[in-house]
Amino acid sequence: MRAVVQRVSRASVTVNGEITGEIEQGFLVLLGVEQDDTQDDVIYLAQKSAGLRVFEDADGKMNLSLSDVNGKMLVVSQFTLLGDCRKGRRPSFVNAARPEQANELYQSFVAEVRGQGIPVETGRFQEHMDVELVNDGPITLLLDSKKQF
Repeated sequence: MRAVVQRVSRASVTVNGEITGEIEQGFLVLLGVEQDDTQDDVIYLAQKSAGLRVFEDADGKMNLSLSDVNGKMLVVSQFTLLGDCRKGRRPSFVNAARPEQANELYQSFVAEVRGQGIPVETGRFQEHMDVELVNDGPITLLLDSKKQF
């Protein structure tokens, strides 16, 4: 499971002209699910992303987490994070999970983050989405559950 975590001052996702998720200060998380991902990957990435300390404290050091600043998370499913571009010019998505599995683990990720007390907004799975954000910093981190050790 892969995630691109961006610290934002605001972010939103729109589907067919309707805003489906919108946050102010917090994280925009683009989430990609691989075919061999399990609930263990969900738990690891949810805990890691929710606990990242990348907000400034009173001394200007990145030392505060999402909950410390009453931030929110906007989670958007993005299978293209699993695109393999090593050969040719067209990405291969053979490692991306099938939609049924991916949606189940995506929903599980959202529930796991909410279970940690973080308010979560979402996009719509398997829909064309317009994502807008203001990256604060910019701070952008890549997380991969297969690279946890």
